[in-house]
Amino acid sequence: MKKAVYIRFTIILLIVGFMLAVQYNTVKNPEARDTRDIWAIRQELARETELHSELLSEVRMLEQTIGKYENMRNESPEVALNDTVNQLKKDIGLEAFDGPGLTITVKPSLESIAMGQAIEGISPDLLIRLVNEINRFKSKAVEIDGKRIIYSSAIRDVNGKTTVNNLTIRNAPFTIKIGTSTFEDAKKMYNQLEASAIGDDFYIDNLTLEIGDPENQLTISGYDQSVNNQFLKEIPGGE
Repeated sequence: MKKAVYIRFTIILLIVGFMLAVQYNTVKNPEARDTRDIWAIRQELARETELHSELLSEVRMLEQTIGKYENMRNESPEVALNDTVNQLKKDIGLEAFDGPGLTITVKPSLESIAMGQAIEGISPDLLIRLVNEINRFKSKAVEIDGKRIIYSSAIRDVNGKTTVNNLTIRNAPFTIKIGTSTFEDAKKMYNQLEASAIGDDFYIDNLTLEIGDPENQLTISGYDQSVNNQFLKEIPGGE
């Protein structure tokens, strides 16, 4: 009789211990909850929808390019290849850009002029931050003080001077041209740059950003220096 009681008591203790362990683990590791409000969730959904739309546009453009190449390849492979090469040159910035965009003018701040402070050149770090901000908003082409930015462009300090493509950037004022895919993108770029905090960073360095109105037609020169094809090799004809 006593043995049966001990067994029942042991089973009850095991059950109670198991329940306490589960409760302790639940309190220690509560289930993560999304605490964002409805507007934050709507904004996230809007960003994801916009990204999905951009990806679909890129897929359609690539499909059109493939279809065009397939049609031209049967008739004239040389023409199809040249057309592809020219398009790639435009994409990486070796050809001039003509299309919608806007112009930013970097100027000395009014306070620095009024106080007679020396106007120093823009720092490489600040210029890199501005270029990253522009690229974040889907720019198509960028030109800084007449120097086209491409995939291999370097912004660095050389003997105390900020350089782009190894060419010195003038002290303010100078212009930055931004090309976009459409005029609507140019207007978005304008609004996003106006709302960005990057202007405050320039103000600390006694500089201001004057963002010009979006334009339907903007010309940006192509990259005019040699491109280092470090990992590309030309195949001799016939191979």
